[in-house]
Formats: sequence, structure tokens, C-alpha cells
Amino acid sequence: MAKQQMGYTLMSVLAWITGILVSLAVGFGMIYGTLGIPSIPDVITQIAGWIVVIGAVISVIMAIFGK
Repeated sequence: MAKQQMGYTLMSVLAWITGILVSLAVGFGMIYGTLGIPSIPDVITQIAGWIVVIGAVISVIMAIFGK
């Protein structure tokens, strides 16, 4: 049982890290203009990118402090 739960925890951590990396990649892509959304102004896309990056950083901080 403990071995099965440890495997589940490891997979959860790996999935969370993957999600953080993808969020940061998408957020910075939106900020620097690499990724765009058709028919939405670039300024709005950049603001959305910053929101994604700040959300990812807050998620990391909360995970470190165990919230």
C-alpha cells in the first residue's frame, strides 16, 4: 500500500511540475509576443501572460509553504 501511494505521489509531483513549466512557457510566450490570440489586442494578450506567470509563481510559493 505504501509503495502504491508513493508512486501516486511521485506522479502527482511530476504532473504538477509539468503544469508549472507549461504555464511559464505559455505565459512568457504571450508576454514576448511569440504566442498570440487572433482578434485580441497584443496588450490584452501580454496582460493575460503576466497573469499566467504570476499565478504559476504563486502556486510554487504556496507549494513550498505547504498551503
